[in-house]
Amino acid sequence: MEFKHEPIMLNEVIENLNIKENGIYVDGTIGGAGHSSKIVERLKGGFLIGIDRDEEALEVSRKRLSGYQNVKYVHGRHEEIKTYVNELGIDKVDGILLDLGVSSYQVDEGSRGFSYTKDSLLDMRMDKEQTLTAEDVVNSYSKAELEKIFSDYGEEKFSKKIADRIVKCRESKQIKTTYELADIIRSAVQKDQVDSFKRIFQALRIEVNGELKELNNTLVDAIKLLNIGGRLCVITFHSLEDRIVKNTFTEMQGKCTCPKDFPKCVCGYKSYGKVITKKPLVPTDDEQMRNPRSRSAKMRVFERDDKN
Repeated sequence: MEFKHEPIMLNEVIENLNIKENGIYVDGTIGGAGHSSKIVERLKGGFLIGIDRDEEALEVSRKRLSGYQNVKYVHGRHEEIKTYVNELGIDKVDGILLDLGVSSYQVDEGSRGFSYTKDSLLDMRMDKEQTLTAEDVVNSYSKAELEKIFSDYGEEKFSKKIADRIVKCRESKQIKTTYELADIIRSAVQKDQVDSFKRIFQALRIEVNGELKELNNTLVDAIKLLNIGGRLCVITFHSLEDRIVKNTFTEMQGKCTCPKDFPKCVCGYKSYGKVITKKPLVPTDDEQMRNPRSRSAKMRVFERDDKN
């Protein structure tokens, strides 16, 4: 199957990265190189580091960017971005992109198990080298653990009913496929609750891949890697991710807590830069019409402007 992933808010990403021809940039989720292809073509003397946990995505990127010699590919998680950059002998970079969405290829390629609309094994691993799968989660987690995952990561109002139904069904038979899980969800909720499928599958994907556990630390590390004037662009696809990005950016921007009548700051607050996007950027109406999967996307941008 051809790896297709239309880059979300491509023009907005390129504009907000403020790409310098001789700069060093990191795509922490390079995917099919949709964004990176436009970044690297603007570099003359500059360098791009592309990271992805999905080997298939990296292979596609290598082919797509085969005409460029200034790209380093790293198989790994963006949570280790600081380690990977430092291992290349680089202390600071000029821009970082994190596109946190699952690619269209991963959703559409049946064997990956990301979609409830395609019958496949319950896998959902972005990195096929890891051991934990969605099948493991569904069949081995306790009812309380499943309910918490569905509630916290999926914000699903029927979390308790669905968790209870899963536990009862697996007593007689191991739950192995996406269709089997979808049937269980359907039996636990009202017939018209289509969004429950999306939320439960989202929650399982987040748990399997640990998508939220280290996100705050990843953002902090990314900001500290930036040169003065460097920017971090983060694209999210659900409220949980966006909330973490928003709160972390606010934390890293810092705020003086001294009374207004103090002649100078004595609270010792630290700022690593400023939030460029007071409100998140969203895809244009045209993009949303052309690519319905972009509709939930939001992008926030942070600029480094201090030497901390």
